[in-house]
Amino acid sequence: MAEETHTPTISTEMVYAALQEVYDPEIPVSIVDLGLIYDVKIIDRWVGLKMTLTAPGCGMAQMIANAARDRVKKIAGVDDAEVRIVWEPQWNPSMMSEAAKVKLGWKG
Repeated sequence: MAEETHTPTISTEMVYAALQEVYDPEIPVSIVDLGLIYDVKIIDRWVGLKMTLTAPGCGMAQMIANAARDRVKKIAGVDDAEVRIVWEPQWNPSMMSEAAKVKLGWKG
């Protein structure tokens, strides 16, 4: 009799929780709280992220994308992950979480 293996179910919530640990190195706030994650797709054991950056000329773009991909790949059950950087819609500060605005002193 073949032994069954259980594949953990990957959820969007798990992906967002993992991405809370990824920061823009120039801003001490997670990419989730900055509002940079636009979409998460989960297909079997693959996770795709659609994200943006705070500015199109960001010199840290590849480093941030790689950090996001690497962090998602550490989630139990994820075999591979891909990050696509998009510029539409263009990011603006209103996309940040309330906690991020407070942390950055944009709201008192």
